[in-house]
Amino acid sequence: MDKFNIAIDGPAGAGKSTIARLVAGALGFVYVDTGAMYRAVTWKVQHEGLLPEQEDEVAKLVNRMDIKLIPGEGGQQVFVDGTDVTKEIRSAAVTTHVSLIASYAAVRQSLVALQQQMTKSKGVVMDGRDIGTHVIPDAEIKVFLTASVSKRAERRFKELQESGTGTMTLSELEQDIARRDQLDEAREISPLRRAHDAVLMDSTSMTIEEVVEEILGLCKDKVGGGK
Repeated sequence: MDKFNIAIDGPAGAGKSTIARLVAGALGFVYVDTGAMYRAVTWKVQHEGLLPEQEDEVAKLVNRMDIKLIPGEGGQQVFVDGTDVTKEIRSAAVTTHVSLIASYAAVRQSLVALQQQMTKSKGVVMDGRDIGTHVIPDAEIKVFLTASVSKRAERRFKELQESGTGTMTLSELEQDIARRDQLDEAREISPLRRAHDAVLMDSTSMTIEEVVEEILGLCKDKVGGGK
C-alpha cells in the first residue's frame, strides 16, 4: 500500500485525537497530535512564569523550545526540553489558555514548519484546526470532524473524569468549548474552517468505531488504502 497523508480538522472536543490515533493504528501510519504541540507551548509559558498575553516573550520562548512527540504503548508522549509533560498539558490551566497561545503568528509559524517536516515522507495522520487548509493542504484525505457543543462537552467531561484531571463542571466545559470555538474561528492566523475538499463528519450521534470505519472507508475509496 502506498503511503498517503490524512488531515483531520475540527473544533475543540470533537474527538479528533482519539479518531486520528485509531485510524493511524489501523493503517500502520504515524499519528501526530498537533494540539498537543500547542498545549506544550502553553505549558512551557506557564512553567516559565510568563503571562499568556505576553506575545513577544512567548514568541522568543517557542523559538528555543524542543518539542518531541514519541509514540508509546499508552498513546503519544509529549516531551518539552527533555521533560515528559504528557499529563501536565491536559490540565484545565493549559486548556483555558491554549487557544490564545495558538493564535500567535510566531507560535504557529514555528510549529507548522515542524509539522510539515513530519509529513514529507507521507504515512501521517495529523489532527488539529488548520491541517487541511494550511499545514498539509495537499493531503490525500481530508476530514472535518464536528459535533454539537453539548456532546463535545459531555465527551470531554467524561475523558477528564476518567483521567483524574477533571476540575470543571459540565456546564463550565460547555462554556469553555463555545469560547474556544469563537477564538479559533475568529483568529487572524489560520482560523478554524473546513477545507473546500474536506469531508464533513458530524459525530454527535456516532460512536468512535463508526467514525473510524467511515474514515477508513474513505481511504479505500479514494486512495486504495486499508489492510
